[in-house]
Amino acid sequence: MDKREADVAALLQEAGETHHRVYRIVDGDDPDWASWYADWLLGLSELPQILGGAPVRSELVWLLVTLDKDYTRTSPDMPWPQWYSQRIIEQLGRGGE
Repeated sequence: MDKREADVAALLQEAGETHHRVYRIVDGDDPDWASWYADWLLGLSELPQILGGAPVRSELVWLLVTLDKDYTRTSPDMPWPQWYSQRIIEQLGRGGE
């Protein structure tokens, strides 16, 4: 895993932990979780800088939902933040830090 992938994976892990704390009263249950993640990642993290620009919010929401479905379907032998990170950079990365 290269530095950008590690950085994005760390942000995804942080977003997951933060989301679970925010939604602790319902044990993290949030049907619109991808919108919350996209808002947090775009507005409260370094993701736009890591990707070389801010992606369109709706595209990030769509990608997160797609990645969730693919990850669940394929059950890769890799933690979800790392797996998502690789694909987010492939799809939305515009250069380096």
